[in-house]
Amino acid sequence: MESQRKSSGEEDSSGERGLLHTWKGYSYSVTPERVLLSRPVLQAALGTRHGVLLVEGGQVYSFGEFPWKQSQVSEVGPLKPVLESALSGQRVVAVAAGSFHSGALTEDGGVHMWGENSFGQCGLSSLTVVPNPTPVAVMDPDTSPPHTIRVLELACGEQHSLALSAQHEVWAWGSGCQLGLVTTVFPVWKPQKVEHLVGRHVLQVACGAFHSLALVRCLPPQESRRPLPDKCGQCNQLLYTMTDKEDHVIISDSHYCPLGVELLAEGEARLGPGRSPPLGLQSSPSEPLSSHTSASVPGPHPSITEHTDSEGGRTVAQNGEVLTTTDADISAAGTDSDRAVGGVGGAGSRNSPYPDDQAVKEYLKKLSDTSLAEETATMTIAGASFQPPADSLDLLTSDLIPGVMPVTTSSALNSLVSSCASAVGERVVSTYEALSLKKMINYYYPGVVGVAGVPGGVPGGFPGGPAEERVRLEESMQGKKSCSTGDIREEEAEGLSRRLSLPGLLSQVSPRLLRRASRPRVRAVPLTPVGGLPEAGELLPSLQTEVWSWGRGEEGQLGHGDNLPRLQPLCIKCLSSKEVVLVAAGAHHSLALTAQSQVFSWGSNSSGQLGHMASPTTIPRLATLSEGIRVWDVGAGAQHTLLLADGDCYQPILYYSGQQVRAGAQDAPQDQTEGYSYTQQPVLLPFCMNLGYVSGVFAGGQSCVALADRSVMGFTASLHELATAERKFYCKLSSVKNHILRPLLDLGEDYCCRYSSAGQRPWVRESLSTALGPASTVLLRSLARCYSHLCHLTGQHSASLTANLRRRREFKSLVMLEHASIFLDTYNEYCCSVGNFLVMGGFQALAKPSLEFFGKCPELLQRLAESSEENIPLSDLLVTLFYLPMRHLHEYGRLLLKLGTCFEVSSVDYQKLQDGCSKFEALALHLKRRRKEAEYTYHFWKSFPGKMTDSLRNPRRRLICESSNKALTLQNSGRFSVNWFILFNDALVHAQFSTHHVFPLATLWVEPIPEENTGLHGLKVISPEETFTLLACSSMEKAKWLRSINQAVDQAMSGAGQSGSGAGQRAEPPISRTASYTFYKDSRLKEAIYEGRWLAGKPNGRGMVKWLDGRIYTGTFKNGLEDGFGDYVMPSKTLNLNDHYQGHWKEGKMHGIGTYKYATGELYEGSFQDNMRHGHGMLRSGTLNSSSPSVFIGQWVHDKKTGYGVFDDITRGEKYMGMWQDDQRQGTGVIVTQFGLYYEGAFNNNKMQGTGVLLSEDNTTYEGEFSEDWTLNGKGVLTMPNGDYFEGSFTGEWGSGLKVTGSFFKPNLYDSDGDKGRAVKLGRLAVRPEEKWRVVFEECWMRLGCEAPGQGENQRAWENIAVALTTSRRRHRDSPEMNLSRTQNRTLESLEFIPQQHVGPVTMEKYDSIRRYLIKACDTPLHPLGWLMETLVAVYRMTYVGVGANRRLLLQAVNEIMSYLARIFQLVRFLFPDLPEEGGAIPEPSSDPQDKKDSNCADTQLESPKPGRVVSSSALLLPVLLPRLYPPLFTLYALEKEREDDVYWECVLRLNKQPDVALLAFLGVQHKFWPVSVPVLGEKTEVVSSTKDACFASATETLQQISTTFTPSDKLQVIQLTFEEITKEVMSSLEDNFLWSMDDLFPVFLYVVLRARIRNLGSEVSLIEDLMDPCVQHGEHGIMFTTLKACYYQIQHEKTT
Repeated sequence: MESQRKSSGEEDSSGERGLLHTWKGYSYSVTPERVLLSRPVLQAALGTRHGVLLVEGGQVYSFGEFPWKQSQVSEVGPLKPVLESALSGQRVVAVAAGSFHSGALTEDGGVHMWGENSFGQCGLSSLTVVPNPTPVAVMDPDTSPPHTIRVLELACGEQHSLALSAQHEVWAWGSGCQLGLVTTVFPVWKPQKVEHLVGRHVLQVACGAFHSLALVRCLPPQESRRPLPDKCGQCNQLLYTMTDKEDHVIISDSHYCPLGVELLAEGEARLGPGRSPPLGLQSSPSEPLSSHTSASVPGPHPSITEHTDSEGGRTVAQNGEVLTTTDADISAAGTDSDRAVGGVGGAGSRNSPYPDDQAVKEYLKKLSDTSLAEETATMTIAGASFQPPADSLDLLTSDLIPGVMPVTTSSALNSLVSSCASAVGERVVSTYEALSLKKMINYYYPGVVGVAGVPGGVPGGFPGGPAEERVRLEESMQGKKSCSTGDIREEEAEGLSRRLSLPGLLSQVSPRLLRRASRPRVRAVPLTPVGGLPEAGELLPSLQTEVWSWGRGEEGQLGHGDNLPRLQPLCIKCLSSKEVVLVAAGAHHSLALTAQSQVFSWGSNSSGQLGHMASPTTIPRLATLSEGIRVWDVGAGAQHTLLLADGDCYQPILYYSGQQVRAGAQDAPQDQTEGYSYTQQPVLLPFCMNLGYVSGVFAGGQSCVALADRSVMGFTASLHELATAERKFYCKLSSVKNHILRPLLDLGEDYCCRYSSAGQRPWVRESLSTALGPASTVLLRSLARCYSHLCHLTGQHSASLTANLRRRREFKSLVMLEHASIFLDTYNEYCCSVGNFLVMGGFQALAKPSLEFFGKCPELLQRLAESSEENIPLSDLLVTLFYLPMRHLHEYGRLLLKLGTCFEVSSVDYQKLQDGCSKFEALALHLKRRRKEAEYTYHFWKSFPGKMTDSLRNPRRRLICESSNKALTLQNSGRFSVNWFILFNDALVHAQFSTHHVFPLATLWVEPIPEENTGLHGLKVISPEETFTLLACSSMEKAKWLRSINQAVDQAMSGAGQSGSGAGQRAEPPISRTASYTFYKDSRLKEAIYEGRWLAGKPNGRGMVKWLDGRIYTGTFKNGLEDGFGDYVMPSKTLNLNDHYQGHWKEGKMHGIGTYKYATGELYEGSFQDNMRHGHGMLRSGTLNSSSPSVFIGQWVHDKKTGYGVFDDITRGEKYMGMWQDDQRQGTGVIVTQFGLYYEGAFNNNKMQGTGVLLSEDNTTYEGEFSEDWTLNGKGVLTMPNGDYFEGSFTGEWGSGLKVTGSFFKPNLYDSDGDKGRAVKLGRLAVRPEEKWRVVFEECWMRLGCEAPGQGENQRAWENIAVALTTSRRRHRDSPEMNLSRTQNRTLESLEFIPQQHVGPVTMEKYDSIRRYLIKACDTPLHPLGWLMETLVAVYRMTYVGVGANRRLLLQAVNEIMSYLARIFQLVRFLFPDLPEEGGAIPEPSSDPQDKKDSNCADTQLESPKPGRVVSSSALLLPVLLPRLYPPLFTLYALEKEREDDVYWECVLRLNKQPDVALLAFLGVQHKFWPVSVPVLGEKTEVVSSTKDACFASATETLQQISTTFTPSDKLQVIQLTFEEITKEVMSSLEDNFLWSMDDLFPVFLYVVLRARIRNLGSEVSLIEDLMDPCVQHGEHGIMFTTLKACYYQIQHEKTT
């Protein structure tokens, strides 16, 4: 045994990890024993007489006594651990030990248990002991099928075990109320979920012997504020009642649940009606504990509660020194120090809560505020009704209302009070507000004497409840003192509970308080960020935690202020704001470690294990430690506590608190405390420095264990130093927050008054907001918020580093390396807020209130600010204090660099640490510069003339340089003028005598003036509305100002003034930039705001202008004016709607194509010039259901209809197609109506006036003079449908009776020539086709860069096309709503290249490429030809659709198409000048016949193949144009041929009833052409007399395709293919050299035409005839077409006899 013991000091420094040391007790003679294992120990767990160790590699060792091992060794010394071989093959990640059983957790989340199992604590049924580790299934029965729960953490007690799942829920098994399960049957063999914690995020669990603890993350605010239940969960009675008396309302929450609590575990008492049942359970952390207390109490329980100074909570330690603790610490002095810990013993019959006057005096000695103490004493010793100084408004109220007991409130009570306001009246509301005041009232009125007429004391000093209950209530109120998460007044409103007789209170509440309650609230700053930093997310541990406890409570180990058991988890309220990060449970006591390195303890203190001697021990209190000792790990044994803390250096130290274990008496029973000495407060273990770097401590039974590392190359030491520095820094930040920032913010109340000790006269202190002013008050709140964020982040990081030391001890997972931006951003934001407050003189203004608060000698401030200077002004001290956190960035950099030195310079780890170091060092330097800038600016404002300060002083504005030394002057300024130039980080200010002008830097351009010519050191300064020259006194001064302005401009643009280190400055900022500016001079843009791109002082590029009257322009600018594509909105004052223009601009005016939506509902789409409609455009007026809907499309000149246009008057059902002038019909034109009337002729002054022709639907025709619309007046001829006609003078309106003076003629029946002479030729008086849409073609020529058609340069035209396509594509790319498909993009890209075919002689190959280019161009609206095509299609459809679908317009429609072809062909020949003119031939390429054949086959779809090619506009352009115009055109053909087609169709239907053979015979087809057999479904079938629709079927199907084609050439191609199909079928039965004669062919073709059943064959024939290419009329296609035409006429006249 001796040989294995090694003194810790003898260890070599070769570097070891996970060294285990064990010992008992705390005497100086104790030397820890080293446990030797082959691998480093990662974790230890101790039971009463055994321990479990986890080593690297996942193996588990046990030592101590194991009675459960049966046949195996039942006892092993601590220095000879044995391997648990049953776990071999499993990788264990955590171990746990209960009193007599153990557990292990594997990598996959599985649980293994072994040891004592009498109470089911191992989770294995039918076994009293489990000798070896055995798997325990944690299954969720609520899922189907039940799935295994993955476990993260285990904890073991004496008779129970807990598991924390990956879902952060708690599972329990074993026996006793400490399970927290809703059950009466024990033991619980299978793990069950603790339902009361479901929905909460549990972070850690711990088990005492018979109690359980859980560390839980607080719910987010919205979850924690859910409505509270209004009924009791057990008896279903109302928790709150409202009784309506004659003149007042009584609200009561004194519900008593008659069911009480049944405790069924053996040995536990049953509570009857005579005892206080336990506290009700709450459902959320913010929910107060509802107190169910009975009226009778067996006896008073003496207890005192010490007042805690709100300035810092100074608590007196045993050695007499004052210890600084948090505000909520409560140190209670017990009256019976010898009584058993946890007992409630002692008797007394006094009315005072103190047992005797001596105790009162002892208490008063501890008070730091003497006047307060004296006053309290005078009230108390009178013996009537003592109220402790920490009393709240509860107790104030209880004195005002006789016999009413104060209890905690809830939001349900609040809502009840509010809801009855209407019934009780205004007085209720005022009273309620008065009762919700800041508890500051209680602080400044510390003792409220019983009101006259009110009985004195109530036994126990706390009506109707035990002393512990009051202690608990007072503790919850004390906790509020340090809580600043919201407006403290709001908290008080939620934290009070009372039985109120509302109107009766009014006489007792000061009217001043009622006035105060009605004032608007000042928004308070949360000094504890709720939910932590959002960006930190899950990266850092949460500090917003609660501690929940449940189980037996006879020793007070639950921490609820009493000794009652709890069957289900209950939140320990007073720890909710303490940032607990770790909980530990001894046998009968509990520990909570906070992020501020403080330890709260409660429960059994029989051996001093709580680390303090205060009582009662039923509520958490701080362990007594010297100042500067920061605890970061704890262990709890049976009767002792082990603390791991930071000492003076960064090597950890150990403290022990509890029972001394004598040598040789280790095995004495732990409950026999006689003869054992124990500590009064934690004592330092002297050997701790020899252990090395301790990373964790563990305690259990009487034993202690420490895990330590030896520093390898200083790595471990550096990690410890980093964590120690962060803990120290967080404690520092918390001290400043609690002792400086929070008191200062508390001064922000609108009034503060306190009674002086001499008498009752209050004195009023100047409020903070008055001293600071509203702007600085807001900045102070912002500073407090940023400080709070920084403090919270540091606390989280400190907890993270500490956890890393306890577990991994590595640097790769450090958040400050992986997510440095969180830290950098937080420091940046904080530095900015301090600088802003400093610049505005906030610290100077804060000095006076601070002086009143901290006194003339602010030692506390000096100590916290680490300032050694004497007589330093208070404002400077505050500045130093709030800039102190910036120093910590250097500490980060230093420690990361120190860590880096542990690695090879070339390694990745070194580089990572080096990069982290660089980031923090760079930020530290940057923030140092920012501080200097802020101080420089502050001193400048102190000296600046006061008048301008108010308008120029801005929290974020920093001074860069100024010209008070006359270094810079204005050129050409007056002799006596004063010009002062001040450069800030956001503006250049030009100050004069009493005026100043601010030039924002983002829109400031400065350039040096060459000195060669002038000899002056000049700088030209350009702003959007002013340009001036500054003269420097020397070239050095000039260079300085030039550099300063340029750097300031660059930073203002990039935002570097707010963040970043400002490294890598450019020589000068870009001349083109994005900025915002408000105009103040420019007449056109006065007071308008421009946001967008600039170039040298002018808006240039994309931007937006907003005028004050609501006008908005968004689009492109050029040289300060709207130019390019833009969007313009202009409000209409009369209609309360907007005019909206979207289109092109030029030099500030609408110019080019655009769309204008008028507020009246009109819509114009077309060309603009100089803000007016000019060129081609379409105006839609009204909607179909409005008063006068109409559409005009045509030419505009200076906002008026002038030139050719089509006007569709939808209301009257008329369409006008003709000439206009100044918005009136003037010249020739055509009108058609929906009733079939047709007029063509002259118009004058918007009326039919002059010669015209009028036709009605039945062909009645008038040709003559008109005077008004549809009014005949003058000579004319009226022709009837049958040919009769009148000739003479006519007057009257058409359709309502005509007066005729003249002759009637009835032509001779046989005078056919005369009849022909009378037919009216339409179109003579209409606008000629080439005059129509002239402006559209002119626009297209202009886009090509030609002044007039055909006049311009070919090369320039191609360049214009490329530019137009590129800019359009760019605009579409920038506007997501206009984005193009991938195919359209590819087409545009190909069109942007100028084709090579436009020069040189045209060959067939070039002709084909030209044709393909035209197809592509016409498909793209962004191409000038595509735009032309799209516009022509729009106007054509507009003309000939709807009312325009009139058969009399057919000729004009056809002529219009022919006119389009001619004019487009002119454009094409301009682009391709070598293309032959209309009718010209392209020479055939001189090559072999095979090539000829190939070259022609590409165009067989257009024309029949033939040598060479005749160029024609129809062949080139109809395939592009006609498909788009086909629907309206074919409709006109169908209307024109309607009668003929009806006759033809009737005949087709009649003849098609016959079978094939009969029809062939009827049509006279020769027998030799009759098919003998026909293919049916691939098989030859004989033709019989009944066969139908089988002969010449393929030819019939081919001919039917004529209806699916558009162009005449395509239709002729179909006819040719039909002939070929007929020939093919006939040739199969005849000899090869057969040739058709027309006599043979015609009957066969007639048969095919009949069988094809083409409905509008007449229309098809007419269309081909009218639009057919002239060059094919006399060729093969011409003959075939003539045959088809002959068949059509033949069928019409066929007789079926």
